[in-house]
Amino acid sequence: MPIFEDIRLDGNWKAGWAIELHTLKSVPTGSGYFDTTYTETGEALNRLKYHGDRSQISVLANKAADFMETRLVTPYLDVILPVPPSNEDRPFQPVYEIARLLGARLEVPVDLDYIRKAKGTRELKSITDKAERTRILKGAFHVRDLGYRDKKVLLFDDLYRSGATLKAVTNVLYQQGKARDVYVLALTKTRSKK
Repeated sequence: MPIFEDIRLDGNWKAGWAIELHTLKSVPTGSGYFDTTYTETGEALNRLKYHGDRSQISVLANKAADFMETRLVTPYLDVILPVPPSNEDRPFQPVYEIARLLGARLEVPVDLDYIRKAKGTRELKSITDKAERTRILKGAFHVRDLGYRDKKVLLFDDLYRSGATLKAVTNVLYQQGKARDVYVLALTKTRSKK
């Protein structure tokens, strides 16, 4: 069994984790670009999302499954709920694809249609103001029904930065969906907390 860092994510959920930091360092080159050194998980995620390397889906799903097998809650999870994508124009959705394989490996159902977007949101990675991120996400999500009332759910995303998206979705899962417990798993966490 691999040994993982224990990167705890603080938020309005019962417990949350990131498997690894996204980068080890990022140094400006002076020409508007950065020389970035990724962690193993960060590199796999970058190759998948920005270079279309679909072979990384199974790499990341297996890493997430290995990690979740070290969590005591995993046998009690009722469902895995991936966060809806901010970029809906991608030919495939990385978080959904990874979640499908993660669920299969853990033998936990995955519901890709439970969390829905009530309004379009742009990608938040370039927005550093925490209040602005929260404002953009206000009312952005809703749930399909009460299908997971009193259930233990794993909210899954690829990258944790400020936690604004995961906090907004967690609120909806508790308030609208009446979930019993929400747990959060992100593949990577940025070094920046903004």
